[in-house]
Amino acid sequence: MCLLLWLAWLTLRIHAQSTVDEARSADVIVVMGAAEYRGKPSPVLKARLDHGLLLYEQKLAPRIVTTGGAGGDPVFTEGTVGRNYLIGKGVPSEAIILEDEGETTVHSTVAVAEIMRRMGLRTCILVSDGYHIFRAKKMLEARGLQVFGSPRAIKPETGWRDWWLYARQAVGYALWRAGVPI
Repeated sequence: MCLLLWLAWLTLRIHAQSTVDEARSADVIVVMGAAEYRGKPSPVLKARLDHGLLLYEQKLAPRIVTTGGAGGDPVFTEGTVGRNYLIGKGVPSEAIILEDEGETTVHSTVAVAEIMRRMGLRTCILVSDGYHIFRAKKMLEARGLQVFGSPRAIKPETGWRDWWLYARQAVGYALWRAGVPI
């Protein structure tokens, strides 16, 4: 019973975080990966990249990290597709840091934290879908980074589907806290 109450409370926290844009000056913008289709970003990935690009154009950070592995594609990775998309939008290639190995949020956040550590970077703006920000943010913070969440723009809540996404992230967060790397 206590676990269910904790998960319900966590779901409410995830919902609250999902609507907060904390974007401010940082060392780097981290755009979490999402599906790509034969070298083209999915609508979700495109929206995340466009939001990261907007923050970059506002000069909130001098670099952007694109994340995500192959996800079953034998040719392209989410990170590479994101990088290519941003270059096509005018971002200089030297301003883009590529993380293209991560197959899960845990793997991508561990890799991003290591890249940032090696480069002496300590702060980041995290771009993803609102329901995903809380969990990814906590994973980066656990690696000693200061993280500012900035969810991509989406339509207003549509009901139970959104609450299902928040609850699913609560379970994912709980599993991660228990040591299950999902």
